[in-house]
Amino acid sequence: MALGIGRCLLEKRKGHSNNKRDRESDHKSSPSPYLCRFLSNARKKCFSGFGFPSISRIFSSSSSSSDSTCDSNKMTISDSESMVCDFPCTLEEERRIVTELMSEAEDQLKEGNLYFVISNRWYTSWKRFVGQLTEETSSGEALEVTRPGPIDNHGIIDSESDASDPQLLKNLEEAVDYVLVPEQVWNKLVEWYKGGPPIERKLISQGFHSKSYSVEVYPLCLKLRDGRDGSSSIIRLSKQASVGQLYETVCAARGVSKEKARIWDYFGEKKSVLLDPSSEKTLEESCLQIDQDILLDVDGSASSQDDMSSAGNELALVLVEPTTNTMLSEGTVSNGHSNGSMFSLWKNPFKDDACGSSSGFGSREKRGLVGLQNLGNTCFMNSTLQCLAHTPPIVDYFLKDYSGDINEDNLLGMKGELAFEFGELLRKLWSSGQSTVAPRSFKTKLGRFAPQFSGYNQHDSQEMLSFLLDGLHEDLNKVKQKPYIESKDSDGRPDDEVAEEMWKYHKARNDSVIVDVCQGQYKSTLVCPDCGKISITFDPFMYLTLPLPTSRTRSITVSVLYGDSSPLLTPYTVTVPKDGSLRDLTSAVGAACGLKEDESLLFADVFAHKVFKYLDNPLEPLSDIKDNDRIVAYRFNQMHRGPGKARLEILHWEQKKFSIIGRETKYFGIPLVAYANAEPLSGSDIDSIISGLLSPLRRTHSSSSSTVDAGEENGHIEDAADETNGSLSSKNSEVEEDNAAAGDGSFNVFLAETYSSSLKPLEPGFVANPRSTTKVVVEWTKKEHEKYDSSSLDVDLPEVYRPSISVKKTKKEVSLFSCLEAFIAEEPLGPEDMWYCPACKEHRQAKKKLDLWKLPEILVVHLKRFTYSRFLKNKIDTLVDFPIHDLDLSKYVMSKDGQSCLYELYAVSNHYGGLGGGHYTACAKLMDEDKWYDFDDSRVSQVDESEIKASAAYVLFYRRVKSESTSSNMEED
Repeated sequence: MALGIGRCLLEKRKGHSNNKRDRESDHKSSPSPYLCRFLSNARKKCFSGFGFPSISRIFSSSSSSSDSTCDSNKMTISDSESMVCDFPCTLEEERRIVTELMSEAEDQLKEGNLYFVISNRWYTSWKRFVGQLTEETSSGEALEVTRPGPIDNHGIIDSESDASDPQLLKNLEEAVDYVLVPEQVWNKLVEWYKGGPPIERKLISQGFHSKSYSVEVYPLCLKLRDGRDGSSSIIRLSKQASVGQLYETVCAARGVSKEKARIWDYFGEKKSVLLDPSSEKTLEESCLQIDQDILLDVDGSASSQDDMSSAGNELALVLVEPTTNTMLSEGTVSNGHSNGSMFSLWKNPFKDDACGSSSGFGSREKRGLVGLQNLGNTCFMNSTLQCLAHTPPIVDYFLKDYSGDINEDNLLGMKGELAFEFGELLRKLWSSGQSTVAPRSFKTKLGRFAPQFSGYNQHDSQEMLSFLLDGLHEDLNKVKQKPYIESKDSDGRPDDEVAEEMWKYHKARNDSVIVDVCQGQYKSTLVCPDCGKISITFDPFMYLTLPLPTSRTRSITVSVLYGDSSPLLTPYTVTVPKDGSLRDLTSAVGAACGLKEDESLLFADVFAHKVFKYLDNPLEPLSDIKDNDRIVAYRFNQMHRGPGKARLEILHWEQKKFSIIGRETKYFGIPLVAYANAEPLSGSDIDSIISGLLSPLRRTHSSSSSTVDAGEENGHIEDAADETNGSLSSKNSEVEEDNAAAGDGSFNVFLAETYSSSLKPLEPGFVANPRSTTKVVVEWTKKEHEKYDSSSLDVDLPEVYRPSISVKKTKKEVSLFSCLEAFIAEEPLGPEDMWYCPACKEHRQAKKKLDLWKLPEILVVHLKRFTYSRFLKNKIDTLVDFPIHDLDLSKYVMSKDGQSCLYELYAVSNHYGGLGGGHYTACAKLMDEDKWYDFDDSRVSQVDESEIKASAAYVLFYRRVKSESTSSNMEED
């Protein structure tokens, strides 16, 4: 919750228990009762155990509150009484209380709930302290943690802001610079730690079709200019506040009667719209942007030079949408209200100028070279808009009267408002006398219908393009009543017949200029891996998302654990599909290590000398494995993992020297795994299992009789326990008999509690649970170290992948055709996309193949440069060699409908920089000039065609051109 509440809260956040860092713990013996429980002067380590305690009740106020607090950093130890520090809660209790309060807040989301901004630096230190986050040193040891001091938010506050009203620094990033916590959590943290200052924010709801919640971290900041004396001040309100509330706030701040005040939208220091004091429209709906100017006019106090003027171009006016469900027409008056029908009249801004027609193309005067002002991280939007603004059929359509195509009743649309705002914006971009346009009204509409694009965060230009094209289609869909059409399978019919039928059905429900211009059709073939059932469908597409071939595979290093006299660990590096599953890793590692038919591998993610997670689901995606993970594959004979067997995880633990806080303990080495029968086990049974596991590590003595036989070839871990009763095999039994005779065969063994750091002695008759893993802790004393070579056990596990620093990266380059080949290549579906086979009546991981069937007039190609997994985000900067002229796709298109498959590039959306930021620009070709231009927000400059092909290219826009063969065929017809 703390890391995700600033974004839309449509889904519950997953529990903390899946976080590897939550599982870190080091067991320690209790310090002297006279010492403070949290003694930072001694730098005592505090850990959380193997997981969170179960959340069964809300911690009562009587047990969690206290009037006393202790600053451990300032505490001095003078006598036994002053050494006792009575903190209200233990670290486990703090963690549990916060977790429960977070969960409560998620269950009670409503508009107006309070959240508080906390410095991520302080919050991270608190998470380390309570065990929600643990970092390790380069040697794999956990870093020492101490109780954090008071909450300190000064690092994220603008030093020039008023201390009584602290303001955040601009462009802070959630989960990097700050986190958000509910009011109840903030109150508890302040009770425990004091500090501040408090930065309060409210939860707001957004959305048109469905509401979603988000915290308004940055309220709308407006610069108020007083027309009476020219003075300026800052007004801060929620973007959900009404215009009436703005009047009340401004009048109260400036001591002005509401009846005498007039407030103007003063964007760009020009009067554009007079805001109506009786309006209930929100400030966001009124197109007011963050950090823009508003002008207070009291009885005409504003100077005449500020009077509204069209400067000979009515398009200079940015009008506010009407409060009723209508759109602007010629009947719109200055206050933004319409006195006419929605599309009754259209005023064509081109009819009286050199354009001669409603189309901006082919005009004598330069048009289309207008920049778009950046409204605050809106370069992604500007890049997309410029590409569409230079798409000839789109521009031709919107510069004509399209009012008859508006579909106000489409439940999937935006009542025509998005299409109207887009059309108005194109008219401004293709009008004369313009150099820069501020797309405020369009951004307002975009944020209203797609709240993910509201605010001022950076977004993906392709995601914005996808939403915009889909929204324009629904607003312009000529089909008012969509007929119900039941989909049919091919059933062996010819592809031409099935494809034509599916396209006809699609057009019966979807008929717009977007479908006519931007949509093509591909053939999808699914094959069941079990019964061989083939399913063929033909589906429409709006754009092609092409993977980059360099991202198809990855290298994974796995340490295979043996139990014989050979090296205990043998690392293997294998190559697997990047989007593959654990089944692919099992096959690759099995082939590398020579796994026999009666053997199997158990994969485990090892962290801080414990198993963080067992990877035993063959369909688990490999994307869940991070490059810095350490994976061990335990090699077993399959007969030892059958029904009735329980998994034992053997951990190694030793005591260190005494320190000021008592005897220090720690875990070390690689955890071992064995299987035992789920029946009562005696101490000797456990000793036998552990002795068998450690037999490869036994030191060789001078006497030949004491030399350990390492066992059979490829002796495996599970051989330490007999398949029937968990006892040792015959050879190891002889060794153990010798040990028993010597009186040193027993170990100090404990059971680790599942949800705490405490250990308890192993009771006689213990029965392991076959449905879970039993953690057995072996205490290593001087006797064990003398008998076994623990150095072979306590080795650094290799990471899954560590790139070599010394290897210089070579600049890679792939062709667009290689990306297309990867797109149409057959591949298995992911585990999360299982296909229901109608023949098997089961979900199957079918093989899927895509083929291009028919291509649209405008072909949009999205290069998949950004990859995401559960833990990793990455951008691929590989240069893609794409044709600018004569892109011939004829060999990839299966339909022979006579349409040209030759394309020419006319626009590119570029992304520079890395993830979480960067900058978008656009390059577009002015058709009537046959010249390329670079659109970098408000800056427009000519660029040479040779500079278009760059590694920043992200979305490519192609238009169909007629080939010679197509032209000749048309002439013959």
